[in-house]
Amino acid sequence: MTAYDAVMADLLKVGDKAPDFKLLDQQGQQVQLSKLVKHSRVFVYFYPKADTPGCTTQACGLRDIRGDIGDAVVLGISPDAPSKQAKFDQKYGLGFPLLADEDHAVAEAYGVWAEKSMYGRTYMGIVRSAFLVDEKGKLSEVWYKISPKDTPSNLLAALAG
Repeated sequence: MTAYDAVMADLLKVGDKAPDFKLLDQQGQQVQLSKLVKHSRVFVYFYPKADTPGCTTQACGLRDIRGDIGDAVVLGISPDAPSKQAKFDQKYGLGFPLLADEDHAVAEAYGVWAEKSMYGRTYMGIVRSAFLVDEKGKLSEVWYKISPKDTPSNLLAALAG
């Protein structure tokens, strides 16, 4: 087994229990996954950095389909501080919770905090990924390395199916 195979084996899969979390949103309010899933499905997506091109495309796409997802809840998570999340939300009128995972503990629990490289530089960061959590707290869909532009259509397809 290679190191990559070992990492892939540890990733979450459909049917796994979603790791619970409590994080602050852009207004400084605490959001807890296990409380939300009692009432509806929750779409949790991880993005690298607020107000960057890919993250903006993804967030605005999700904003634009909010009327089509019923009572499903959308939660965006990045390592950005609540104040940066608030500016991102206000700039684009996102209207859903953006959660601050500043110590990346939640990202690690979901297997999305990983080594990345850009322009020959290696660093740790978020692997853009998304998860649909059902009312029992189980993962009904898992998308690692999701494309920003495909995120809304993947969510709509999963909710319809």
